[in-house]
Amino acid sequence: MEQLAPPTLVVGWSPDGALRILDQRRLPGEVVTRDLRTVEAVVDAIRTLAVRGAPAIGVAAAIGLAVATDGRDLPDVERAAAAVRASRPTAVNLMWAVDRMLGVARTAAAAGAGPGALSAALRAEAERIRAEDVAMCRAMGEHGAGLIGDGMRVLTHCNAGALATAGIGTALAPLYVARSRGVRFSVYADETRPLLQGARLTAWELHRAGIPVTVCADNMAAGLMAAGRVDLVIVGADRIAANGDVANKIGTYGLAVLAKHHGIPFVVVAPMSTVDPHTPDGTAIVIEQRDPAEVTHLAGVRVAAEGAAVHNPAFDVTPHTLITRIVTDRGVLQPPYVFAPNTAVLPPPV
Repeated sequence: MEQLAPPTLVVGWSPDGALRILDQRRLPGEVVTRDLRTVEAVVDAIRTLAVRGAPAIGVAAAIGLAVATDGRDLPDVERAAAAVRASRPTAVNLMWAVDRMLGVARTAAAAGAGPGALSAALRAEAERIRAEDVAMCRAMGEHGAGLIGDGMRVLTHCNAGALATAGIGTALAPLYVARSRGVRFSVYADETRPLLQGARLTAWELHRAGIPVTVCADNMAAGLMAAGRVDLVIVGADRIAANGDVANKIGTYGLAVLAKHHGIPFVVVAPMSTVDPHTPDGTAIVIEQRDPAEVTHLAGVRVAAEGAAVHNPAFDVTPHTLITRIVTDRGVLQPPYVFAPNTAVLPPPV
């Protein structure tokens, strides 16, 4: 199955123990990896989307913390964790990974560990988080593959594939597994304005995997559905509230409304680490607001009138009532969705 994912490390360890990421700002034109060793470099990579996708930034945060605080004491780790945690506010995997790393650091410090032992404990925990993400991706693929049938036309939004994780992806994982089983299908990839993650990233990795993919502008999805050319919509998630409301890339909510109107299944795929049982519903999810230049400019060229105001939220919230299934690493869930604190793998907020 692994051969279906891009044969390039997305997030992990460099040979000399640094955080290595695939710089996704350079895709699809260039495949460039970067090695990061400081808190500032890790924060910048997450904030500027050099590394992106909820699971991938969680893994990057964990490895980055371990690398950037090597040989430091607990107060230094806590300061670094606060900086990394604040780099993006919506994706819960980031907070989950940082909180896990903090828990390990505090436990080690309480046991009298010196800087060397503390660093070893953090590196071991970061590797566990990375390995768990690979396993969770595989599990989501196995659980969700049965939803993909021969001849299906699948619509996806943004990028929730191997480029968004340390493994084979979230929303694209069922597609990779289904393809490895001989199922034949095709994919429509929304371009996903304003940063074009669908056109730049999803189309790139699906094409490299040999899966037929067609890029369409975001405003073409309704016409495709009305023409009967979409059989399934499948997306990832950056945060899932306790009632099943889902925050995902801006434009996801509109697709869910369209799918409901046209009687098309709308499926969300995400690991349990994306579930936030401490957030009761979607109204309580903090939505990241991004740089207006992402909307006013395209490839460095201004495309909007000077002086016009800009609205640029990174995510929107899809109500649970529009979601047909939620596929997790623990199985396929049907409504009603109820995530109590003990059903997820999140620690309490710190």
